[in-house]
Amino acid sequence: MQPRNMSMSGVVDLAAVKAAGEAKAKAEQARAEAARQGGPAAVPPSALVIDVDEAGFERDVLQRSAEVPVVLDFWAEWCEPCKQLGPLLERLAVEYNGRFLLAKIDVDANQMLMQQFGIQGIPAVFAVVAGQALPLFQGAVPEAQIRETLDQLIQIGEERFGLTGIAVAAGAEGAEGGPERAARPVGPYDALLEAAMSALDAGDLAGAIQAYKNVLADDPAHPEAKLGLAQAELLARVQDLDPSAVRKAAADAPADVTAQIAAADLDLVGGHVSDAFGRLVETVRRTAGEDRDAARLRLLELFEVIGADDPRVTAARQALARVLF
Repeated sequence: MQPRNMSMSGVVDLAAVKAAGEAKAKAEQARAEAARQGGPAAVPPSALVIDVDEAGFERDVLQRSAEVPVVLDFWAEWCEPCKQLGPLLERLAVEYNGRFLLAKIDVDANQMLMQQFGIQGIPAVFAVVAGQALPLFQGAVPEAQIRETLDQLIQIGEERFGLTGIAVAAGAEGAEGGPERAARPVGPYDALLEAAMSALDAGDLAGAIQAYKNVLADDPAHPEAKLGLAQAELLARVQDLDPSAVRKAAADAPADVTAQIAAADLDLVGGHVSDAFGRLVETVRRTAGEDRDAARLRLLELFEVIGADDPRVTAARQALARVLF
Protein backbone atom coordinates (compact mmCIF):
# COMPACT_ATOMS: atom_id res chain seq x y z
CA MET A 1 0.00 0.00 0.00
CA GLN A 2 1.48 3.32 -1.07
CA PRO A 3 -0.69 6.34 -0.23
CA ARG A 4 -0.56 9.06 -2.86
CA ASN A 5 0.86 12.40 -1.78
CA MET A 6 -2.26 14.46 -2.39
CA SER A 7 -3.28 17.93 -1.34
CA MET A 8 -6.84 18.79 -0.39
CA SER A 9 -7.15 21.13 -3.36
CA GLY A 10 -6.02 18.40 -5.71
CA VAL A 11 -8.89 16.19 -4.65
CA VAL A 12 -11.42 18.90 -5.41
CA ASP A 13 -9.82 19.72 -8.75
CA LEU A 14 -10.07 16.12 -9.92
CA ALA A 15 -13.83 15.90 -9.29
CA ALA A 16 -16.03 15.69 -12.33
CA VAL A 17 -18.68 18.40 -12.13
CA LYS A 18 -21.62 16.08 -12.78
CA ALA A 19 -20.49 13.41 -10.31
CA ALA A 20 -19.85 16.04 -7.66
CA GLY A 21 -23.30 17.51 -8.11
CA GLU A 22 -24.99 14.12 -7.83
CA ALA A 23 -22.94 13.17 -4.78
CA LYS A 24 -23.69 16.46 -3.07
CA ALA A 25 -27.40 16.05 -3.79
CA LYS A 26 -27.31 12.56 -2.30
CA ALA A 27 -25.69 13.86 0.88
CA GLU A 28 -28.11 16.75 1.16
CA GLN A 29 -31.10 14.44 0.70
CA ALA A 30 -29.82 12.09 3.38
CA ARG A 31 -29.30 14.94 5.83
CA ALA A 32 -32.74 16.34 5.04
CA GLU A 33 -34.32 12.97 5.69
CA ALA A 34 -32.47 12.65 9.01
CA ALA A 35 -33.66 16.15 9.98
CA ARG A 36 -37.23 15.29 8.96
CA GLN A 37 -37.15 12.35 11.36
CA GLY A 38 -35.99 14.57 14.19
CA GLY A 39 -32.25 14.74 13.50
CA PRO A 40 -29.60 12.02 13.63
CA ALA A 41 -29.35 9.96 16.78
CA ALA A 42 -26.21 10.37 18.89
CA VAL A 43 -23.50 7.92 17.87
CA PRO A 44 -21.74 6.26 20.82
CA PRO A 45 -18.04 7.17 21.26
CA SER A 46 -17.06 3.52 20.77
CA ALA A 47 -18.32 3.78 17.18
CA LEU A 48 -16.50 7.07 16.55
CA VAL A 49 -12.99 6.36 17.88
CA ILE A 50 -11.26 3.05 17.13
CA ASP A 51 -7.79 1.56 17.48
CA VAL A 52 -6.40 0.24 14.20
CA ASP A 53 -3.48 -2.08 13.47
CA GLU A 54 -1.86 -3.40 10.31
CA ALA A 55 -3.97 -6.54 10.24
CA GLY A 56 -7.25 -4.64 10.38
CA PHE A 57 -6.29 -1.62 8.26
CA GLU A 58 -8.05 -2.74 5.09
CA ARG A 59 -11.28 -3.62 6.93
CA ASP A 60 -11.37 -0.79 9.47
CA VAL A 61 -9.98 2.04 7.32
CA LEU A 62 -10.09 1.33 3.58
CA GLN A 63 -13.51 -0.29 3.50
CA ARG A 64 -15.04 2.13 6.02
CA SER A 65 -13.73 5.09 4.00
CA ALA A 66 -16.37 4.29 1.38
CA GLU A 67 -19.00 5.33 3.97
CA VAL A 68 -17.33 8.04 6.02
CA PRO A 69 -14.05 10.03 6.00
CA VAL A 70 -11.54 8.23 8.23
CA VAL A 71 -9.05 10.41 10.11
CA LEU A 72 -5.81 8.63 11.06
CA ASP A 73 -4.03 9.73 14.24
CA PHE A 74 -0.47 8.33 14.31
CA TRP A 75 0.73 8.48 17.92
CA ALA A 76 2.96 6.82 20.53
CA GLU A 77 2.86 6.56 24.31
CA TRP A 78 6.18 8.41 24.71
CA CYS A 79 5.09 11.35 22.50
CA GLU A 80 4.12 14.35 24.66
CA PRO A 81 2.39 16.37 21.89
CA CYS A 82 0.36 13.23 21.10
CA LYS A 83 -1.07 13.37 24.62
CA GLN A 84 -2.49 16.82 23.85
CA LEU A 85 -3.64 16.19 20.29
CA GLY A 86 -5.19 12.74 20.83
CA PRO A 87 -7.83 13.76 23.39
CA LEU A 88 -8.68 16.83 21.32
CA LEU A 89 -9.31 14.71 18.21
CA GLU A 90 -11.39 12.28 20.27
CA ARG A 91 -13.51 15.13 21.64
CA LEU A 92 -14.05 16.52 18.14
CA ALA A 93 -15.02 13.06 16.84
CA VAL A 94 -17.78 12.92 19.45
CA GLU A 95 -18.82 16.51 18.76
CA TYR A 96 -19.03 15.93 14.99
CA ASN A 97 -21.26 12.91 15.76
CA GLY A 98 -20.35 10.54 12.95
CA ARG A 99 -19.33 13.01 10.25
CA PHE A 100 -15.87 11.40 10.43
CA LEU A 101 -14.35 8.30 12.03
CA LEU A 102 -11.17 8.66 14.11
CA ALA A 103 -8.73 5.75 13.77
CA LYS A 104 -5.79 5.77 16.21
CA ILE A 105 -2.58 4.01 15.15
CA ASP A 106 0.21 3.29 17.65
CA VAL A 107 3.39 3.68 15.55
CA ASP A 108 5.48 1.54 17.91
CA ALA A 109 3.19 -1.41 17.25
CA ASN A 110 2.62 -0.62 13.57
CA GLN A 111 5.96 0.34 12.08
CA MET A 112 4.97 -0.81 8.58
CA LEU A 113 2.01 1.57 8.42
CA MET A 114 4.23 4.40 9.61
CA GLN A 115 6.72 3.67 6.82
CA GLN A 116 4.06 3.28 4.15
CA PHE A 117 2.62 6.70 4.96
CA GLY A 118 6.12 8.21 4.93
CA ILE A 119 5.81 9.65 8.43
CA GLN A 120 8.90 11.43 9.69
CA GLY A 121 7.55 12.60 13.05
CA ILE A 122 4.50 12.33 15.27
CA PRO A 123 1.82 13.24 15.94
CA ALA A 124 0.88 13.00 12.28
CA VAL A 125 -2.68 13.11 11.01
CA PHE A 126 -3.90 11.75 7.68
CA ALA A 127 -7.32 11.01 6.23
CA VAL A 128 -8.62 8.31 3.92
CA VAL A 129 -11.65 9.21 1.80
CA ALA A 130 -13.12 6.59 -0.55
CA GLY A 131 -9.81 4.75 -0.53
CA GLN A 132 -7.66 7.83 -1.17
CA ALA A 133 -5.05 8.98 1.36
CA LEU A 134 -4.74 12.67 2.21
CA PRO A 135 -2.10 14.26 4.47
CA LEU A 136 -3.81 16.68 6.90
CA PHE A 137 -1.23 18.05 9.34
CA GLN A 138 1.72 17.14 11.54
CA GLY A 139 2.43 18.16 15.12
CA ALA A 140 0.18 19.90 17.61
CA VAL A 141 -1.88 22.56 15.82
CA PRO A 142 -4.54 24.96 17.15
CA GLU A 143 -8.06 23.62 17.56
CA ALA A 144 -9.46 26.25 15.19
CA GLN A 145 -7.15 25.01 12.41
CA ILE A 146 -8.13 21.39 13.09
CA ARG A 147 -11.82 22.28 12.88
CA GLU A 148 -11.26 24.09 9.59
CA THR A 149 -9.41 21.07 8.18
CA LEU A 150 -12.12 18.67 9.34
CA ASP A 151 -14.86 20.83 7.84
CA GLN A 152 -13.04 20.87 4.50
CA LEU A 153 -12.49 17.10 4.66
CA ILE A 154 -16.18 16.46 5.34
CA GLN A 155 -17.19 18.80 2.53
CA ILE A 156 -14.94 16.93 0.09
CA GLY A 157 -16.41 13.61 1.22
CA GLU A 158 -19.95 14.88 0.69
CA GLU A 159 -19.48 16.79 -2.56
CA ARG A 160 -17.25 14.33 -4.34
CA PHE A 161 -18.35 10.95 -3.01
CA GLY A 162 -21.74 11.49 -1.35
CA LEU A 163 -20.41 10.35 2.04
CA THR A 164 -22.96 11.16 4.73
CA GLY A 165 -21.21 9.85 7.82
CA ILE A 166 -21.70 7.04 10.29
CA ALA A 167 -25.12 8.04 11.59
CA VAL A 168 -26.73 8.17 8.13
CA ALA A 169 -24.69 5.73 6.05
CA ALA A 170 -24.20 3.05 8.68
CA GLY A 171 -27.40 3.46 10.64
CA ALA A 172 -25.67 4.76 13.80
CA GLU A 173 -25.16 1.17 14.84
CA GLY A 174 -25.33 0.81 18.58
CA ALA A 175 -26.91 4.23 19.08
CA GLU A 176 -30.28 4.55 20.72
CA GLY A 177 -32.85 4.09 18.01
CA GLY A 178 -30.08 3.87 15.38
CA PRO A 179 -30.66 0.79 13.23
CA GLU A 180 -34.42 0.87 13.69
CA ARG A 181 -34.52 4.53 12.81
CA ALA A 182 -32.43 4.14 9.67
CA ALA A 183 -34.46 1.13 8.53
CA ARG A 184 -37.87 2.68 9.14
CA PRO A 185 -39.63 3.33 5.84
CA VAL A 186 -41.06 6.76 5.16
CA GLY A 187 -43.56 5.31 2.60
CA PRO A 188 -45.85 3.88 1.66
CA TYR A 189 -44.39 3.67 -1.83
CA ASP A 190 -46.29 0.70 -3.25
CA ALA A 191 -47.87 2.77 -6.02
CA LEU A 192 -44.60 4.35 -7.13
CA LEU A 193 -42.71 1.06 -7.02
CA GLU A 194 -45.50 -0.66 -8.95
CA ALA A 195 -45.39 2.14 -11.53
CA ALA A 196 -41.65 1.62 -11.88
CA MET A 197 -42.09 -2.11 -12.44
CA SER A 198 -44.88 -1.52 -14.96
CA ALA A 199 -42.67 0.93 -16.84
CA LEU A 200 -39.86 -1.62 -16.91
CA ASP A 201 -42.19 -4.28 -18.25
CA ALA A 202 -43.29 -1.86 -20.98
CA GLY A 203 -39.71 -1.00 -21.89
CA ASP A 204 -40.14 2.57 -20.61
CA LEU A 205 -36.78 2.90 -18.88
CA ALA A 206 -37.07 6.67 -18.52
CA GLY A 207 -40.40 6.28 -16.76
CA ALA A 208 -39.02 3.61 -14.43
CA ILE A 209 -35.99 5.76 -13.59
CA GLN A 210 -38.21 8.71 -12.75
CA ALA A 211 -40.51 6.59 -10.57
CA TYR A 212 -37.56 5.28 -8.55
CA LYS A 213 -36.15 8.79 -8.24
CA ASN A 214 -39.50 9.99 -6.90
CA VAL A 215 -39.21 7.45 -4.08
CA LEU A 216 -35.60 8.34 -3.35
CA ALA A 217 -36.37 12.07 -3.30
CA ASP A 218 -38.41 11.40 -0.16
CA ASP A 219 -36.44 8.44 1.24
CA PRO A 220 -32.82 8.46 -0.05
CA ALA A 221 -31.99 5.17 1.69
CA HIS A 222 -34.95 3.14 0.38
CA PRO A 223 -33.23 -0.17 -0.54
CA GLU A 224 -35.68 -1.37 -3.19
CA ALA A 225 -35.72 2.00 -4.97
CA LYS A 226 -31.92 2.30 -4.86
CA LEU A 227 -31.51 -1.16 -6.37
CA GLY A 228 -34.22 -0.57 -8.95
CA LEU A 229 -32.76 2.78 -10.01
CA ALA A 230 -29.27 1.32 -10.40
CA GLN A 231 -30.62 -1.53 -12.53
CA ALA A 232 -32.84 0.71 -14.66
CA GLU A 233 -30.01 3.17 -15.31
CA LEU A 234 -27.74 0.29 -16.32
CA LEU A 235 -30.33 -1.00 -18.79
CA ALA A 236 -30.77 2.51 -20.19
CA ARG A 237 -27.02 2.82 -20.76
CA VAL A 238 -26.75 -0.43 -22.72
CA GLN A 239 -30.02 -0.47 -24.68
CA ASP A 240 -28.59 1.31 -27.73
CA LEU A 241 -25.13 -0.26 -27.65
CA ASP A 242 -23.85 -2.62 -30.32
CA PRO A 243 -22.31 -5.43 -28.21
CA SER A 244 -19.92 -6.57 -30.93
CA ALA A 245 -18.66 -3.04 -31.57
CA VAL A 246 -18.29 -2.30 -27.85
CA ARG A 247 -16.34 -5.48 -27.15
CA LYS A 248 -14.10 -4.95 -30.17
CA ALA A 249 -13.37 -1.38 -29.08
CA ALA A 250 -12.51 -2.56 -25.56
CA ALA A 251 -10.24 -5.32 -26.89
CA ASP A 252 -8.51 -3.02 -29.37
CA ALA A 253 -7.94 -0.20 -26.88
CA PRO A 254 -7.29 -1.44 -23.33
CA ALA A 255 -6.37 2.12 -22.29
CA ASP A 256 -9.66 3.59 -23.53
CA VAL A 257 -11.57 4.13 -20.30
CA THR A 258 -14.88 4.89 -22.04
CA ALA A 259 -14.65 1.63 -23.98
CA GLN A 260 -13.83 -0.37 -20.86
CA ILE A 261 -16.72 1.17 -18.92
CA ALA A 262 -19.17 0.35 -21.73
CA ALA A 263 -17.87 -3.21 -21.93
CA ALA A 264 -18.21 -3.60 -18.15
CA ASP A 265 -21.85 -2.52 -18.38
CA LEU A 266 -22.46 -5.18 -21.02
CA ASP A 267 -20.59 -7.77 -18.93
CA LEU A 268 -22.89 -7.11 -15.99
CA VAL A 269 -26.09 -7.17 -18.05
CA GLY A 270 -24.93 -10.47 -19.53
CA GLY A 271 -24.48 -11.96 -16.06
CA HIS A 272 -20.67 -11.86 -16.11
CA VAL A 273 -20.46 -10.02 -12.80
CA SER A 274 -16.89 -10.90 -11.83
CA ASP A 275 -15.68 -10.04 -15.35
CA ALA A 276 -17.32 -6.61 -15.14
CA PHE A 277 -15.80 -5.89 -11.74
CA GLY A 278 -12.38 -7.21 -12.74
CA ARG A 279 -12.35 -5.12 -15.92
CA LEU A 280 -13.00 -1.90 -13.99
CA VAL A 281 -10.59 -2.72 -11.16
CA GLU A 282 -7.88 -3.27 -13.77
CA THR A 283 -8.84 0.00 -15.48
CA VAL A 284 -8.53 1.84 -12.18
CA ARG A 285 -5.13 0.23 -11.62
CA ARG A 286 -3.62 1.42 -14.89
CA THR A 287 -5.16 4.90 -15.09
CA ALA A 288 -4.88 8.18 -13.19
CA GLY A 289 -6.72 11.43 -12.66
CA GLU A 290 -10.18 11.84 -14.16
CA ASP A 291 -9.93 8.57 -16.10
CA ARG A 292 -9.30 6.65 -12.89
CA ASP A 293 -12.12 8.51 -11.18
CA ALA A 294 -14.57 7.68 -13.98
CA ALA A 295 -13.76 3.96 -13.81
CA ARG A 296 -13.93 3.90 -10.02
CA LEU A 297 -17.28 5.71 -9.91
CA ARG A 298 -18.81 3.35 -12.48
CA LEU A 299 -17.55 0.40 -10.45
CA LEU A 300 -19.30 1.79 -7.36
CA GLU A 301 -22.50 2.18 -9.41
CA LEU A 302 -22.29 -1.45 -10.49
CA PHE A 303 -21.86 -2.49 -6.87
CA GLU A 304 -25.28 -0.89 -6.26
CA VAL A 305 -26.79 -3.06 -9.02
CA ILE A 306 -25.60 -6.29 -7.41
CA GLY A 307 -25.96 -5.32 -3.75
CA ALA A 308 -23.46 -4.76 -0.95
CA ASP A 309 -23.99 -8.20 0.64
CA ASP A 310 -22.97 -10.13 -2.47
CA PRO A 311 -19.56 -11.83 -1.95
CA ARG A 312 -18.48 -10.73 -5.43
CA VAL A 313 -18.97 -7.10 -4.38
CA THR A 314 -16.99 -7.69 -1.19
CA ALA A 315 -14.12 -9.23 -3.15
CA ALA A 316 -14.16 -6.42 -5.72
CA ARG A 317 -14.15 -3.75 -2.99
CA GLN A 318 -11.05 -5.36 -1.52
CA ALA A 319 -9.39 -5.52 -4.93
CA LEU A 320 -10.26 -1.87 -5.56
CA ALA A 321 -8.74 -0.85 -2.23
CA ARG A 322 -5.52 -2.66 -3.10
CA VAL A 323 -5.08 -0.96 -6.48
CA LEU A 324 -5.86 2.49 -5.07
CA PHE A 325 -2.83 2.27 -2.79
